[in-house]
Amino acid sequence: MITFFASIILLVVGYFTYGKYIDRMFGPKDDRPTPANHQRDDVDFVPMGKERNSLIQLLNIAGVGPIFGPIMGALYGPVAFIWIVVGSIFAGAVHDYLTGMISIRNQGAHLPALASKFLGKGMKHIVNAFTLLLLLLVGTVFVTSPAILLHSLMDGRVALGIILAVIFIYYILSTVLPIDKIIGKIYPFFGAILLFSAVAIGFRLVQTGAQIPELTWGNMHPDNLPIFPLLFFTITCGALSGFHATQSPIISRTTARESNGRQIFYGMMIAEGIIAMVWAAAAMSLFDGYGGLAQVLAQGEAALVVSEASVLLLGSVAGTLAILGVIILPITSGDTAFRSARMIIADYLSFSQGEIWKRFSIAIPMFVISYCLTLIDFTILWRYFSWANQTTAVIALWVGVMYLLLAKKNYWVALIPAVFMTFNVFTYILYEQMGFGLDLNVSYAGGAILTVLWCIHFYRVYRKTVGASAFPIDYPIAAEARSTY
Repeated sequence: MITFFASIILLVVGYFTYGKYIDRMFGPKDDRPTPANHQRDDVDFVPMGKERNSLIQLLNIAGVGPIFGPIMGALYGPVAFIWIVVGSIFAGAVHDYLTGMISIRNQGAHLPALASKFLGKGMKHIVNAFTLLLLLLVGTVFVTSPAILLHSLMDGRVALGIILAVIFIYYILSTVLPIDKIIGKIYPFFGAILLFSAVAIGFRLVQTGAQIPELTWGNMHPDNLPIFPLLFFTITCGALSGFHATQSPIISRTTARESNGRQIFYGMMIAEGIIAMVWAAAAMSLFDGYGGLAQVLAQGEAALVVSEASVLLLGSVAGTLAILGVIILPITSGDTAFRSARMIIADYLSFSQGEIWKRFSIAIPMFVISYCLTLIDFTILWRYFSWANQTTAVIALWVGVMYLLLAKKNYWVALIPAVFMTFNVFTYILYEQMGFGLDLNVSYAGGAILTVLWCIHFYRVYRKTVGASAFPIDYPIAAEARSTY
C-alpha cells in the first residue's frame, strides 16, 4: 500500500503547500465585499459560513465522477493514481480555485460571462452552448445512475419510473427554491453519509490488507486502450473537471469573505481527489486483477462495482449505508447542475429570478429535455459527457490564464494545464469514434497543430485586450457597497 498511502499524503501536502502558494499569488482581499454581501437577494446571493459552503461545494462537485470515473480508470492500473494526484493538485484544484475567485471578483458571474469578458464576446455563445449541454448531460446522468442504484438496492420492489419521478421532483424544488431552504439545510446530513462511505471503504482496505498494486507506468488495460488521451477523459471529476467550473460560481455567490476561497475551492477539490483514490484502489484490489474488473464492469457498469465492493468490505448493513453515500453523490450534483443551468440561462437572457414563476419558466423546459435524454443509453451519454466536461475545463483554464496575465500574476500555474488539456481535448475528438475516428498517431499530430493554432488565437486576443483602454479585470465596487459591507 506504499503507493496508495503516498498518494493520499501528497494530496494533503499539496493543499498546504501549492494550494497556499496559489492563494497568496492570487491575493484575496477581505476588505472587498463579495457578491453574497453587496448583491444579496436571498435566492442565489446569500452569505453563508466557510464550513457550510465547503460542504456544499464538495457535494456539488463530487458526483459519480470521483467514483465511477476512477473505477473505470482503474483498468489502466496504478498509472491512474498518478493522474489523480498530479491532476488534482496542479490542474483540478487550480481550475476550481481560479474559477471561483474570478467569479467572486466579477459579480458571481458564471463561466459563459467570464469567457465572454476574458476570451472575446464571440466565446459567450459558444461557451453557453457547451455549458448548458454539459449541465443537461450531468443532470440526466445524475438522475439515471442513482435511480438504477436505488432500484437495485430495493431489489426492484419499487418501479424504476417511480424512483426517477421522485428524484426529478426533488431536482425541481432544489432548482427553483432559495439555496438556503433545501440545499443549505439537508447537505450536512448528506455530507455525513458521504464521508462515512469514503472513510469506511478506505479504512477497510487498510484493515484487510487489500492487495493494492504499487506504482508502475505500464498500461494494464485488458483491451490495451491508449493511456493518452483516454485516461484523462475517464478520470475527470477525481482530477480535473469542467463541471466544477459550473458549480464554483454558485458558491461564489454565497461566499462571505474572499479568504474563504482556498478551503472552499482548492481544498474541496483535494478532498474529491482523496475520494477518487479510495475507489480506484478498491477497484484495483478486489476483483482478481484488471480482467476480473473488466468482467464486473461489463455485467453492470461501475454501479455494480460500487455495490459489490461495499458489501464485500463492509457487510450488508454498513455496505448499504456506503451505497447510500454513493447514491447521494450524484443527487447532490444533479440538483445544482440544473440550478446552475437555470442561472446561466437567466443571465444570458437578462431575465431576473426574484419571482418564483420566472424560475419555473426556465426550469420546466430543462426538465422536459432531461427526461427525453434519460431514454438514451447511459454509456453513450457518458462518452459525450466526458468530452464536453473536459472541453469546459479547458475554457475555464484559459479564462484563468487571461486573468492572471492581465493582473500581472504567475499565469504559468494555469497555462501549463491549459495547454496540456487543450492538446488532450483535440486529440480525443479526432481519435474517438464519437468524433472523427482517425488513427491515433494522426490524432496526435492533428491535436498538436490545433493546439498551436488556438495558442496563436489566444495571444492575439490578449494583445487586443491589453491594447483596450482601462480594461477592468475585477468588477468595480461602488462606495456605498463598501460602506455597507
